[in-house]
Amino acid sequence: MGKAKRNIIKIDEDKCNGCGVCVPGCKEGALQIIDGKARLVSDVYCDGLGACLGECPRGALTIEERTAEEFDEAAVEKHIKTVKEPKPLACGCPGTMAKSLKPKVKVEVKAEKGCPGQGISSELGQWPVQLALIPARAPYLQHADLVILADCTAVAYANLHHDFIRGRVVAMACPKLDDTGPYVEKLAEMIEVNDFRSVEVVMMEVPCCSSLMGVVQNAKAKADSQVRLKKTIINLEGNINEG
Repeated sequence: MGKAKRNIIKIDEDKCNGCGVCVPGCKEGALQIIDGKARLVSDVYCDGLGACLGECPRGALTIEERTAEEFDEAAVEKHIKTVKEPKPLACGCPGTMAKSLKPKVKVEVKAEKGCPGQGISSELGQWPVQLALIPARAPYLQHADLVILADCTAVAYANLHHDFIRGRVVAMACPKLDDTGPYVEKLAEMIEVNDFRSVEVVMMEVPCCSSLMGVVQNAKAKADSQVRLKKTIINLEGNINEG
């Protein structure tokens, strides 16, 4: 096997957070998580077709044309027998792979001040929930009603599951603490390829939350979509200001 100029995967380490979502997308086992980042193990394992591109939730994977060792199918067959399962995030978070959930697991609430306890159910229907980790082409996104929650709404609004999560796909983000730069591109792709029925942005009344709506509006415009967009604001007392 010699070298030739061909298409091959390129990884932007500044964007990669080591979530490992891309690893199963490469059937040749060319990608692995090493030292907290996705790495191309060897040029000979990469066929350059880019099947893994749509799996990255941060857009860290692209195809470049460069001089590289030629793709070796025999080496791939030998290699994939020894490939380990992808590691979780460096932060230790388990279950970063996209999956659908079956909610309705009852959680008992203890009685307080003479009120009887009652069963409440989780309405969460998918994983992961952080916008940075959700693959843009996750199967559960197709034709979904998407709700984008500012992180703080989860603790400010008591009836969040019943009023906003039930029957919807959830994406959570913090416009103050997150790097929202990649979010416009990612949301635009999500909107463009998944044909959402609706998108609702739920955020707090505090100033640092206000830019979240702008991110979503820019993404909608970039996707040239007519999807119905709604904004809901939660105040610090846990009530809806506007809907």
